[in-house]
Amino acid sequence: MDIVIIGGGPAGRTAAIEASSIGENVILVERDKIGGTCLNEGCVMVTGLNDVAKFINDAKNFKNMGLIDYDCQLHFDKIINGVKETVAKIRHILESETRDAGVEIVRGNASLEDNKVILDTNEIEYDKLIIATGVRPFVPQIEGFENAITYKDVLNLTELPEELIIIGSGVVAAEFSNVFSSMGTNVNILCRNSFLGMVDEDIKRYVTENLLPDVKIRENLKVNKIYEDGISTGNGEMEGLVLFATGMAPNSEIASNIVDIGDKNNIIVDKRMQTSHEDIYAAGDVTGGIGTTPVARAEGVTAARNACGIFKEMDYRFIPSAISLQQDVAFLKSENKNDGINGHMKGSAGPGSFWRVHDGKTGLTKINVSEEGDINELFSISPSSRTSMAYMSKLLREGQKVDDFDDFMEVHPSTDAIYKLLRFFARFE
Repeated sequence: MDIVIIGGGPAGRTAAIEASSIGENVILVERDKIGGTCLNEGCVMVTGLNDVAKFINDAKNFKNMGLIDYDCQLHFDKIINGVKETVAKIRHILESETRDAGVEIVRGNASLEDNKVILDTNEIEYDKLIIATGVRPFVPQIEGFENAITYKDVLNLTELPEELIIIGSGVVAAEFSNVFSSMGTNVNILCRNSFLGMVDEDIKRYVTENLLPDVKIRENLKVNKIYEDGISTGNGEMEGLVLFATGMAPNSEIASNIVDIGDKNNIIVDKRMQTSHEDIYAAGDVTGGIGTTPVARAEGVTAARNACGIFKEMDYRFIPSAISLQQDVAFLKSENKNDGINGHMKGSAGPGSFWRVHDGKTGLTKINVSEEGDINELFSISPSSRTSMAYMSKLLREGQKVDDFDDFMEVHPSTDAIYKLLRFFARFE
């Protein structure tokens, strides 16, 4: 069977490798770079920048404590070039892995027509098609919007901006505000509604007070116009480079006349990742679902197996998420949250947080548990929370309740208070 996949990001590349491993003939069509937004412009880029930001913040803390006498001399151009070089190496590895898995990679701009993918120079017929074309930054049509940049432009900056105005209220806004403020930029976040609305209020307060202390956050504010060097709002004007962090727009145009499209221009799929067309599947951000790389990969596997005739459905329960800051902010929520009992605990002294005991910035963990012992919500801020939350997601998907953690044994020393809180609840259930 001939399977064609459009899009070489996490969803498309994973789908291609999966379908090839099953034994099908697979062609992966990519118009630009393997790795998609996550590698080339998103998560991995932020990881590289955040590593530098963490080093700067640690150095400042050690100096304030009198442990070192050291001033960081920042070379922003070298940081940007270093990120580009590292991303290029990772991209080369991913492309080699994909080809080694038996996938044929074809470059070009694609369009669709009667069970064919039309490229600039040739046509490819398919039995099954998987669309994994991802997203692009959503740009609000504010007057002067062309004067602002998005995450796609960050690696094109040649110098560190003195002033940065971030329009947005979610994860992207938080992560870039942390990176640039740590490097010395004066950062303002302007939110149309509230900042970090997806997290608990106590977690939000900890983030703003302890992890983004130098960032000015203004909520419920409307931007009227964007200039080359600033903005105007109902409260006056502000100067600085403007960065949109206002969400994503699915790249669904390729299939808009072939499959059903949702209100947000997303491709509508079922839990098998099948579209309204029996031979076409879609996976990843283009479907408008949970926009994380692990979810995109899982959807890619699901789409590939079903395209190959192997039944599989996506499971969206307890999907873990995280925000990359000085300490990771990780969280997951039940789809069917009921009122429960809250418990919270400060982070422990350990790897990555030992020298934060003096200023009280060791993190925070908060849990909501139902009367039946079901875990409704988990929020954790600690150096190890991203890893811990992934395993918690697995355990909760398997039906584990608070009682099951009474004899849980973590590795010591640990900075995450999740398991300590769970054991506490278990003893009083």
